[in-house]
Amino acid sequence: MIKRIFLGCLFFLLVACGKSNRPIIAFYYWKTILKFSETEKEILHDNKVNKLYVRYFDVGLHPKTQQPIPISPIHFQENTSNFEIVPVIFIQNKVMLLSNIDINDLAQKTVRLVEEINSKNKIDCKEIQIDCDWTLKSKDNYLKFIEKFKTLSRKKLSATIRLHQVKYFKKTKIPNVDSGVLMYYNMGTIANDSLNSIYSEKIAKKYLASLKKYPLHLDFALPIYSWAIHIRNQKVIGLRSKLNLSELRKDGNFQQISTIFFKTKHSNYKNGIFYEENDLLKIEALSSENLIEMADQLSENTAEHPKEIIFYDLDEFNLKNYEKNIFEQVISCF
Repeated sequence: MIKRIFLGCLFFLLVACGKSNRPIIAFYYWKTILKFSETEKEILHDNKVNKLYVRYFDVGLHPKTQQPIPISPIHFQENTSNFEIVPVIFIQNKVMLLSNIDINDLAQKTVRLVEEINSKNKIDCKEIQIDCDWTLKSKDNYLKFIEKFKTLSRKKLSATIRLHQVKYFKKTKIPNVDSGVLMYYNMGTIANDSLNSIYSEKIAKKYLASLKKYPLHLDFALPIYSWAIHIRNQKVIGLRSKLNLSELRKDGNFQQISTIFFKTKHSNYKNGIFYEENDLLKIEALSSENLIEMADQLSENTAEHPKEIIFYDLDEFNLKNYEKNIFEQVISCF
């Protein structure tokens, strides 16, 4: 009897500990105007989300001077006082490839713009995230930028990390940040084949074993977006957002010819894009089962329990593709 009571108490203790150790649910917000739809508000409320990673601006190159400039800064139209806001700055890799780049100047201007946006919108952020898919050639400039930015901002700093940067970290190096976020998507090549470039179990398996060896704490970002690859004469000519299977099935200008391919029946404009007759659209998306599979893979291979699972990205168009409790299902895998 005493043994049964002990085992029962132990079971409930383990369950309680498991729940308390669950990572929190967070979202990336990647639009240029921050304004929540009713669906987005409902998801945030139902999942008790209090942390948002908000894209503040991109850093690209001026078309004439080829010098770094901010692109499309965020405009807030929503009261975000109930959320912890993490500014995210996306830096195009070509910026870090500049041979004559003034790292100190770039870091100062980037910090200043973040502070201006925060001040204007009464945001007191604790953390800033730098998003850049740096390469071996841009590595030195990027690592110097991180060092300078961290000193100037005096904030907790996180960085996005790609799978290849995990596996080959001795070559690509590790930025001097407080934590990283593994972008567990965009694994393959955007092509006119039948493979999914957003997620591939085959490609993922080549990198998963490396996670336990990576010496920086990692949280995980998982994809909930979909897109269409626009193909003409067997060549990829662009990526088309805000398109999925249900959207194309109800459009008489397109004919579904396989599980993921649609053919343009008549030349037409859709969402401002011109489609010629016989153009192909290849839909890439992830099911709920895919997301749970990805979470299981990460849970089984991580060296340290993640504190957050961040979904990319908060958008009504994406949210309608999943059942309401999918986010809870995913974090229960950890």
